[in-house]
Amino acid sequence: MDRIADAFARTRAEKRAAFVAYLCAGDPDFDTSLAACRAVIEAGVDVLELGVPFSDPLADGLTNQLAAQRALESGMTVARVLELVRRIRKFSAVPVVFYTYYNLVFAHGVDASVRAAREAGADGMLVLDLPPEEAADFGAACRAHDLKSVFIVAPTTPDARLAKICRAATGFIYYVSREGVTGERGEVAAGIGEAVARIQAHTTLPVVVGFGISNREQVRAVAASRTDGVVVGSALVNVIQAGLADRAAIAPQLRAKAADLVAGVRRPA
Repeated sequence: MDRIADAFARTRAEKRAAFVAYLCAGDPDFDTSLAACRAVIEAGVDVLELGVPFSDPLADGLTNQLAAQRALESGMTVARVLELVRRIRKFSAVPVVFYTYYNLVFAHGVDASVRAAREAGADGMLVLDLPPEEAADFGAACRAHDLKSVFIVAPTTPDARLAKICRAATGFIYYVSREGVTGERGEVAAGIGEAVARIQAHTTLPVVVGFGISNREQVRAVAASRTDGVVVGSALVNVIQAGLADRAAIAPQLRAKAADLVAGVRRPA
């Protein structure tokens, strides 16, 4: 069963981009995080990207750094992240992709980490700081346990290296549309359409675009670039941060925000 491929096949059939939602697992606590995941799934997201909280998330801006800090302070561990996925699987078959760092994978053993993720119900893993040149063990473990690998491409990635990244990936390619870290931006990056086309020339895998996409209009603009998917994270995580004083209200507020963003990839009725 390849839930990732099935999700992108469905969105292609519907002639639209997939909506990929990022949340940090365990933010701000386990129960609220589970409710948040349910909320965005009910809002219509096509893929759920779950950040595994880490003490030194170098690719993340302040919003996601604080989310990881809240999750860690609430007692979130890798084991609890796996339990979160098992709980999600009780009510949803949406593809789940871990967004993580190599320290966490290596510390628990590459093969053991991949196997545990798959057994819990995850579908893929993006290891932010693992380049394909160093990913032989990770790739072998993913093939052995049928977990899809996701790799990132930056605006500065040269063609020779782009081909290598595309060969290493088995789930989809994540195009980081701007240099720097995650976070909301006032406008989308320039040249996304050209960058997506350049990546698609090297792979038949889906290509998704993330970093800095924060409202429905920006989602619609990126989706129009012929990308296969649009990733939004900080705009959703900010809803959680704004609702910390009344955690019971986070899920309905997040559902409304996610539904508004998802509308950016939906075709008019």
